[in-house]
Amino acid sequence: MKGSIKLFKVLGISVNVHITFLFLPVIFLMIGGLKSMVLVLIVFICVTIHELTHSLAARKFGIKVRDITLLPIGGVASMSKMPESPKQEFIISIVGPLSNIVIAALLYLILSSAPWMPKSILRNPTLGNTWRHTVAMVPLINIVLAVFNLLPAFPMDGGRLLRSILATRIDFRRATKIAVYIGHIFAIFFGYIGFVYRHPFLILIAIFIYMAASAEESHVDVRETLKGYRVKDILNSQFMTLDKGTTISKVLELVFHAHQEDFPVMDGAEMVGFATRSDIILAMHKSGPATPLSDIMRVKVPYVAPEDKLTKVQRLMEENQIKALPVLRNSAICGVVTLEDIARIYSIMVRR
Repeated sequence: MKGSIKLFKVLGISVNVHITFLFLPVIFLMIGGLKSMVLVLIVFICVTIHELTHSLAARKFGIKVRDITLLPIGGVASMSKMPESPKQEFIISIVGPLSNIVIAALLYLILSSAPWMPKSILRNPTLGNTWRHTVAMVPLINIVLAVFNLLPAFPMDGGRLLRSILATRIDFRRATKIAVYIGHIFAIFFGYIGFVYRHPFLILIAIFIYMAASAEESHVDVRETLKGYRVKDILNSQFMTLDKGTTISKVLELVFHAHQEDFPVMDGAEMVGFATRSDIILAMHKSGPATPLSDIMRVKVPYVAPEDKLTKVQRLMEENQIKALPVLRNSAICGVVTLEDIARIYSIMVRR
């Protein structure tokens, strides 16, 4: 995610913090002092554990998790693709809230047996401002996190659980629309409460819920629309390949006079790499127009076949953060498919 700073790596997953989150501990320090700031940091440790459990469950189903990003309103795990079945989505979604419940139960048992923790504080941690009250708040905070995430509104875990249950009875697109609709209702409710009681954090949560729910609906709509189409349905037979010795200046000259902006790079009849539009532009600014494609091409790039479904193309593009892929038939290059091609077929089908 743009604007994020890498904190550390755990179990092969990068844990990042968004730049906006850095202001949160400072704000709470100014408002409530050191105890409030420490409490905020503890909350986000719990959120990190929550997201890690989602990520580890996703891995069990072959879904890659690139990183986890901590935001002022929670955490986001960047997964390479969506779960392939309602059962997978249910399991991946439920483990997050369950982790918070487990943390709350374990901490409550530990604190209840600690001689320095009075039972009265543990039962009512909000009725005081000592360090013992701050520690006693942690189990309660985890219960609040679990309950909030179990709200049946997208994009919270409860919304995903609702979709996974609905998807066993109705089609996935309709199940998503219902979960998103409920998410929008919750967003409007939170926004209204935040506006009436002048609570900016609730308004921020409302905006995040509404935008995330809408984005998920669009993503699913595209995926479901593309299900019936294959690469060969949109593949342009007119395409260019370039020799590995071609310079950036020559490539830009070709781009100006053609519609193609991503190129298979050849060594004779063999494709040895792939140069994307972003690679070419970056090389122009960094290494100059005389740079040959062999210096900037991507050697390890995924490819697709004409018979592959567009949903596979979309998934590979998301996993590799690339906007174009070479198309090979029997190991021979036969075209290039781009994100613009996919967007075009989607827009045509939506208008029908």
